[in-house]
Order: sequence, then C-alpha cells, then structure tokens
Amino acid sequence: MHQTQSPDPAVSGAPGNTNLYVLDVMRRAEQELRQLIEERAAITKRIGTVQRTMVGLAKLFGDDILRADLLHLFGRERGSRQPGITWACRKVLMEARRPMGARDICDEIQRTAPTLLASHKHPTASINTILRRLVDYGEAKALPGDDGQCAWLWVAERDRRSIQKTDRENSGPPV
Repeated sequence: MHQTQSPDPAVSGAPGNTNLYVLDVMRRAEQELRQLIEERAAITKRIGTVQRTMVGLAKLFGDDILRADLLHLFGRERGSRQPGITWACRKVLMEARRPMGARDICDEIQRTAPTLLASHKHPTASINTILRRLVDYGEAKALPGDDGQCAWLWVAERDRRSIQKTDRENSGPPV
C-alpha cells in the first residue's frame, strides 16, 4: 500500500524526521547551558577580583593579615606544596599592569618560581595552552600584541559588561 502523506514529524521517531518536542527540550537545555556558562564566567571574574584585592592587601600589610585557612587559597601556606603553573599564570596576569606575551609570562614565572617550569620541555607552549584555557574560563582576554604575537590580560570585574556585549555580538543568533 502506497501512502502519499508523510508521517507526522511530532510523532515519528525515525531518523531524519524532526521531533518538535525533542527540539524544544534541546533548545531549552541549550539556553540553560549558555546561562550557566555565563554565570560561571561572571563568578570566576568576581573571584579573581576578590583574590586580587586580598593579594594586594597581603602585599601591603604582609601575609599575617590573612587567616591560616585563607592562605591555602593563595598558595601561601607555610611549608605547603608549591602551586601549579596555572596559578602562577593567574598571579602574573593579576599583578600585571599591561597585557603580557606568553614569553614575558614565562620569564616572570622563571624568575619567581623556576622549579615550576623545570620539568617542561617547552614551557612557553605549556603557558600558551594555560592562557587559552584562562580565556575559555573567562578569566583572561587575548589581545593582538605589538610584535604580532598574542598578548594576555587579566579580566577585571569592571570589564565584564563590555566583554559580554562583545561576545554576544560575535556569537551571532542562537541556534
């Protein structure tokens, strides 16, 4: 028997047919995921702002103003293991007064914590990877550098609105 009418797409589960209910669930899940990612980025940026404030105060008045339970948040525990390269990159960017290239960041880490990079065959490549992840986390921003290389800048809380606006403009319409 030959049928001239195609099956109802809302009822059919066959591949290639559009199930409107599933599409609606996917659309809502995508919206929620985008909102959660935006919230995570905002929280991460705010955490960075608060950490920079506390680090600045500790630099001015000494680590003694930080309670012992807070020292671990900054990798400043006495006798603790050394923080990782990601934290070192964050620290360098937080304290920088200008955008920095990966080589500059590598040099600063080498100067302040040389053991962190001792086991890395290509430390600048490792730092570039970390910096790209910090951009993905919403903690840093990549800018064109003077020498054609990327320069990296810590994203402060006050920059959040302009960056979100730029991200929305560049992302195009939601799918």
